[in-house]
Amino acid sequence: MEAQKLLKGIIHETPLQASRTFSAMSESQVYLKLENLQKTGAFKIRGAFVKAARLSAEARAKGLITASAGNHAQGVACAAAHFGVPSIIVMPEAAPSAKVQATEGYGSKVVLHGANYDEAYRHALQLSEEKGACFVHAFDDEDIISGQGTVGLEILQSLPDVETIVVPVGGGGLISGIAAAVKTLKPEVEIIGVQPEQASSGFLSWQAGQRMIVPAPRSIADGLCVQTPGLLPFEMIRQQVDTMCTVSEAELTEAMMLLLERSKLLVEGAGAAPLAALLSGRLPLKGRKTVLVVSGGNVDLGRLAGLTASRNLVS
Repeated sequence: MEAQKLLKGIIHETPLQASRTFSAMSESQVYLKLENLQKTGAFKIRGAFVKAARLSAEARAKGLITASAGNHAQGVACAAAHFGVPSIIVMPEAAPSAKVQATEGYGSKVVLHGANYDEAYRHALQLSEEKGACFVHAFDDEDIISGQGTVGLEILQSLPDVETIVVPVGGGGLISGIAAAVKTLKPEVEIIGVQPEQASSGFLSWQAGQRMIVPAPRSIADGLCVQTPGLLPFEMIRQQVDTMCTVSEAELTEAMMLLLERSKLLVEGAGAAPLAALLSGRLPLKGRKTVLVVSGGNVDLGRLAGLTASRNLVS
């Protein structure tokens, strides 16, 4: 609740939108938590702002530095701009141009380094040591997790009788925060995590009961491509997440297109993962009041055009 107070007036309390279309397609009661309409276009501003707000003024003044596949970058950049402090963001070399440009738009210095998040992360740590700036982890941090958990609080406040919440999973900060917040207030709510088949370190870790590594995760859901879940998020996932599943690249693409065509929502691959899971039929959600967390909408439009073309060819 303290994190929610910190964020009041800073972020949008995003809509929870009922979807008759997806309810009919899945024979369940579907609601979309639209974090693609959040400031910066994704939920990440929540955790980034809470982290920055809880630092001392002296620590903040030294600047913020992070590594990110994109959305956390914009969150940290926006938080730094709010407090008037410098920030450096290290992104993988293949980061979507839309996310790079948006991050630079907040006044951050963007450094492109590495083939994936983990390589960018190691470089960012090195830079933070060299410069004495505060490193803001994308997901393995209590403040970040508590900030992301405010998504869950808003869901409960808008839909107290929710039965299931389906969440995309990368490093685990979002789902661990939502699970902690929701299970504290309403432990009977089912929390389900979704990952891409080709970037399934969290799913494999959940199955094995210990953190597993996927050496080269690749997916259209670039924000979910991490080699292994965070240490703190994984412990919370292990204790509080009810089930996890994976979805294919084709299912992710179809979900993105359906959100655009049927709901007029521009959603990135990570944000479409919960809908992909729902429509796959792998989850026993028939008749249940289900919230899909649409985590972000920062899509590279060139990539989207390519997806549309390839989908039309398949059709």
